[in-house]
Amino acid sequence: MFVDQVKVHLKAGKGGNGIVSFRHEKYVAYGGPFGGDGGKGGDVIFEADPGMTTLLDLRFHRKIQATPGENGKNKRMHGANGEDKIVKVPLGTIVKNAETNQILADLTQPHQQQIVCKGGRGGRGNCHFKSSHNTAPKYAEDGFPGQEYDVIVELRVLADVGLVGFPSVGKSTLLDAVSRARPEIGDYPFTTIAPNVGVVQTREGRSFIMADLPGLIEGASEGKGLGHQFLRHIERCRVIIHILDMGGEDGRNPVEDYRIINEELKSYNLRLLERPQIVVANKMDLDNAQKNLEAFKEAYPDVEVFETTTIIHEGIDPVLTKAADLLETTPVFPIMEEESQDVGVTYTFEEKKKDYTIENIQPGLWKVSGPRLERVFDIKKLNTEEDFYLFANRLRYLGIDNALREAGCQDGDTVQLCGYEFEFIEN
Repeated sequence: MFVDQVKVHLKAGKGGNGIVSFRHEKYVAYGGPFGGDGGKGGDVIFEADPGMTTLLDLRFHRKIQATPGENGKNKRMHGANGEDKIVKVPLGTIVKNAETNQILADLTQPHQQQIVCKGGRGGRGNCHFKSSHNTAPKYAEDGFPGQEYDVIVELRVLADVGLVGFPSVGKSTLLDAVSRARPEIGDYPFTTIAPNVGVVQTREGRSFIMADLPGLIEGASEGKGLGHQFLRHIERCRVIIHILDMGGEDGRNPVEDYRIINEELKSYNLRLLERPQIVVANKMDLDNAQKNLEAFKEAYPDVEVFETTTIIHEGIDPVLTKAADLLETTPVFPIMEEESQDVGVTYTFEEKKKDYTIENIQPGLWKVSGPRLERVFDIKKLNTEEDFYLFANRLRYLGIDNALREAGCQDGDTVQLCGYEFEFIEN
């Protein structure tokens, strides 16, 4: 089964907690804090595997999680880092953030790796908090959570040349004639339901990879037919071979077909039209082929047309030679946008999103909420006076104290935080 798009939930490993420990040795006076740091959480790494051709494995593993880091140990020993989770995918895979659509990885080289989800940093042990004012700190840092989000994993077939055209124009027949790929061939629409890839070699010994893509129809870029889900594979190709049914079977008009397919390529992605096209007039053995070819040349006098009859392997060599020549001069079209080479810097202002929100539920009752607060606050860690002091400092560092005052919170008011209630006290 050919699977070329999967939505996966990724979760990197949480960092290990730092620990509270003190040095107790017979001949060491004033031993002091001795707690070690927690280990770093494991990353989620995507790796390009040349032996894979589909994303079928990910279809049955929709949740991928890396190992958390170990907690710190006594004697300032660092906890072990979490083990990375390596996800193997085929060459040509793209990983995008499902929410922002940002491309996180574009894997085009064999065994290329990219960290897609970073593990959390380990918490510091109490030895880091020693100062002249506090020579025996009794608190340590918790490990930080790793990144967690949904991603879209897309496979875009790595091919130098892509075959496009309406269904049943002879794309699969051409690929079958010039390579060892054996696509299904039939006289009914949508015979090809998945991209087929083959290695092609010209008579001069030059070789390249050719992909037979499912047939397009009018409106494919808007989601109609089967071709819309495979248009993305053309983005990898440097040269496009546009095949037309010049015989006009089923009442088709090659002139109109040529216009419609190019409109679909333009609607999907403007850069697809930057790729050089080789126009192939196929099925020239049919009765109306010569008449239709003359009409096409009259409508598009500047377009070079190669006449072929792929079913009997006639006229194929000039097409392959032309494709090889174009590949020598056509650059690679990167999917990830390159940085602008213009000199200068453009500054844009974007208001920073707040890490928390403050809501006045009723007179004397306030609610503070936000994802960052949930990471900072842990009721199980508030066991000693120093733990409360550290937590209060964190809230002050986040600016929550001043924000509550500006919102109108008064001394003695109740503040709700992560399901718990605290009394607001002015110093």
